[in-house]
Amino acid sequence: MLSPLQVMLSNHPARNGAEMKKTNGECFQVGCTMSNLIDLEIEHIQHAISISIELVGPVFPATYWRQRLHSLLGTGHVNKGQLGKIDSLLLMLDLHELNGSGANR
Repeated sequence: MLSPLQVMLSNHPARNGAEMKKTNGECFQVGCTMSNLIDLEIEHIQHAISISIELVGPVFPATYWRQRLHSLLGTGHVNKGQLGKIDSLLLMLDLHELNGSGANR
């Protein structure tokens, strides 16, 4: 099941290189908006993974978080900084499982 943000990303006009207008009539490239949405999704996933690892244990299995992260990679709008964060989160999941704490793979 796709998250609301993943649905927005998959249907977003930026996937076709379109432009949008701000309410004040100023044009801007949607790519900036896509980048912001991806940043928000990464931040959310990072927060959820951290809470799962540090406090309450896994609410969702690591495969769920990997799928969410890989779906961001599939948007084609991930910049280098975001790629580094996604890579770090994937590594965090791997290390957590290697330490035996993530049995729900």
